[in-house]
Amino acid sequence: MAVVVDASAIGAITFGEPEGPTLAAHLEGETLLAPALIDFELMNLAVKKVRRRPEQVEAIAISLATALALRVDRVPVPGPEVFALAAGTGLTAYDASYLWLARSRDAELVTLDAALMRLTGDPE
Repeated sequence: MAVVVDASAIGAITFGEPEGPTLAAHLEGETLLAPALIDFELMNLAVKKVRRRPEQVEAIAISLATALALRVDRVPVPGPEVFALAAGTGLTAYDASYLWLARSRDAELVTLDAALMRLTGDPE
């Protein structure tokens, strides 16, 4: 089964967040999908972590490399449709990309983002 994952979920797994093991178990054996922008969001997440903990730059870089190498099918999403979804929901275009992909594939969206969680299953 295909599951859409966002950067918060992949980041929790690869950067050792408390929710990581539960998410990893939930996603095991699934086909993972994400908008192509996930790589940039993961890099930005790593940058934020380095700014908070500069002494961990090497460990964070290794975790980022692991995240970027995960088997996640990166899928292009249509700008006009994502824009309309973002405008209609109040999400950022980035978050709307994940929601659009999940809805277009009738797939579960795995996220730690509260705004996205509230909108899963809520057709626009």
